[in-house]
Amino acid sequence: MALLLRSSSSKSNLLNVFRHNLGFGSRSHVTRYLRQHITLGPPLRVSQSPISRFCNTMIEKLSTIGEHEDSNDQVMNFPGGKVAFTPEIQFISESSKERVPCYRVLDGNGQLITNSQFVQVSEEVGVKIYSNMVTLQIMDNVFYEAQRQGRLSFYATAIGEEAINIGSAAALTPEDVIFPQYREPGPLLWRGFTLQEFANQCFGNKSDYGKGRQMPIHYGSNKLNYFTVSATIATQLPNAVGAAYSLKMDRKDACAVTYFGDGGSSEGDCHAALNFAAVMEAPVLFICRNNGWAISTPTSDQFRSDGVVVKGRAYGIRSIRVDGNDALAMYSAVHAAREMAVREQRPILIEALTYRVGHHSTSDDSTRYRSTDEIEWWNKARNPLSRFRKWIGSNGWWSDEMELDLRSRIKKEMLEAIRVAEKTEKPNLKNMFSDVYDVPPSNLKEQELLVRQTIKSHPQDYPSYVPL
Repeated sequence: MALLLRSSSSKSNLLNVFRHNLGFGSRSHVTRYLRQHITLGPPLRVSQSPISRFCNTMIEKLSTIGEHEDSNDQVMNFPGGKVAFTPEIQFISESSKERVPCYRVLDGNGQLITNSQFVQVSEEVGVKIYSNMVTLQIMDNVFYEAQRQGRLSFYATAIGEEAINIGSAAALTPEDVIFPQYREPGPLLWRGFTLQEFANQCFGNKSDYGKGRQMPIHYGSNKLNYFTVSATIATQLPNAVGAAYSLKMDRKDACAVTYFGDGGSSEGDCHAALNFAAVMEAPVLFICRNNGWAISTPTSDQFRSDGVVVKGRAYGIRSIRVDGNDALAMYSAVHAAREMAVREQRPILIEALTYRVGHHSTSDDSTRYRSTDEIEWWNKARNPLSRFRKWIGSNGWWSDEMELDLRSRIKKEMLEAIRVAEKTEKPNLKNMFSDVYDVPPSNLKEQELLVRQTIKSHPQDYPSYVPL
């Protein structure tokens, strides 16, 4: 390998080191000697003094000086790969001429699109996907009505986004760790979280795993590898990357999966997480539910880019855009993404295009910022349940009788779960101050004492159904 020497201060300094420490008369003598001997085998060995050992190492390093450019100075070997030079002033366009295409498998009538690529599902899995989507829809409707009746303090539905919830969940394994936002009860349902467990959390009784400390819909389950929902937007994303890196270090055959909305992509935590995951090559799936609205803020006020999918490339992350109302497409895309994430130890970004048919939450009236015609069109023309039902029906896996039986049974189970949850005793007051410290500090003990004194002084202002 010939030694390439070009004028620069760094090379000049290195040549001076050799001249003074190896006994050469001038830098030109050093250069001539190196060009004659650098390719003859082992590095030059003059003595074993510290300075000489350093200089011997530098001889090896000098062999690569100048290789960062080709002979015509047309390419620069910069960290990350070779970069070509150009004499033209060229700015990267703010967007491509065509938008990133959206992967889908089923058309609006539930028929397979010609030449579509998808992961085959068995009858058992196909029926479970649909049954879970129906269950999720009924659960949302019943809980929403319970909140409107004053029996719950808060609720947020996933209506219109059932395919993202269940389609993605079906493609994961139980070992995959989920970091949800707040509109993903579907993966919990898929993994076996019962309707009674959902009701216990929403009503905050003593059977709630969070002991009544969280708002309704802030579910969590250690057993099912589902981290507890946090209301703060996008904080789950860096957490998911950290968990994914831990799985990588432990050589686990699993990945982390985190969900977020289009609004969450505007948070700094989102960008930090994407860059963190790319640099550390963490096996994590970022699933963005782009439903068009961040509460009342449309995506046009969120970003000027072509949605969220293009942000992956900016961070060096493989990405795909999927029809979020096509359960089979979601299942196939997440299945492929998970395989890549685990096998290749890399992050994957999935942007699922969908629509939030329901209000953002029970604290929101979405008709104030979007038309009822728009909502109705999406609910009918792009309904994820009806599309998938037509497909399993065409396969002979589903019938009208099965539909009636399922909906009737789930509604009865939901009403019973609510009845039980409402009658179950609330958590004891002491749970407000437990489970953070092994030994409660003095200030926390003082706070508990003050609360109990206040209750004793004003018993009429404290709910009698909460045990002290």
